Amino acid sequence: MSRHVAIVTDSTAYLPPRAMARHGITAVPLTVVLGDRALEEGTEISTRSLAQALQKRRSVTTSRPSPEVFAETYRKVAESGATDIVSLHLSADLSGTYDAAVVAAREAPVPVRVVDTGMVAMALGFCALAAAEAAEAGGSADEAVTAAEKRAAGTSAYFYVDTLDYLRRGGRIGTAQALLGSALAVKPLLQLDGGRIELLEKVRTASRAIARLEELAAERAGGAEVDIAVHHLAAPERASSLADRLRARVPGLAELHVSEVGAVIGAHTGPGLLGAVVSLR
Repeated sequence: MSRHVAIVTDSTAYLPPRAMARHGITAVPLTVVLGDRALEEGTEISTRSLAQALQKRRSVTTSRPSPEVFAETYRKVAESGATDIVSLHLSADLSGTYDAAVVAAREAPVPVRVVDTGMVAMALGFCALAAAEAAEAGGSADEAVTAAEKRAAGTSAYFYVDTLDYLRRGGRIGTAQALLGSALAVKPLLQLDGGRIELLEKVRTASRAIARLEELAAERAGGAEVDIAVHHLAAPERASSLADRLRARVPGLAELHVSEVGAVIGAHTGPGLLGAVVSLR
């Protein structure tokens, strides 16, 4: 019997629905806790509702999927014909999602390879797509994992946020860094580095920070063949404008995705987020 390797990821990959359907990728939802209500990302809370809650300074936290949710997902994927599963997730330094997947994988009905990609948003999404393409080409689970890890190694993510306060509240960036940014009244640029969100540069104005974000993405792309994702939260005009400029500046651009992040990432960054993910093919 030929082997069928299925790809599972989580809702923070923010993959386009068409791409998920085309490649048969399954996403396990994380949870946003709004007040006393636990809501699944992607189905039970919209980014608009999240942005409004944050602007009103309502209590917003996030939660990983339980091992039981992962176990049920693995069971369903196996029942659909998968003989192996590669489960790719956001950085373990940012969430307990990877750990929950590892627990569930021990009792899964088929072998499951769980991978901490060290990525998030479409930086994770590009890894899932690379793994799916490798599996579709007849590759083994090991080959799908290798493809995802190679893609992760060639992917960089840069983010602009209006304030570091949301990241500080959620414990995703150091309090000292956040307070320094507030004290100097600067606009922060962040990067994903070693699975962590790190302060990259401090820029005096929002317009200069966004221009610098564009420069960083274009420099990272260079002349290579790349895919780019532009993310935002409640800033569609900023995202569209940045995407247009990158389309004109990056000669090796293969695919360009523009999307609003979901509620989980939005809860930690706040409205005004603008991000650029550059992934070498």
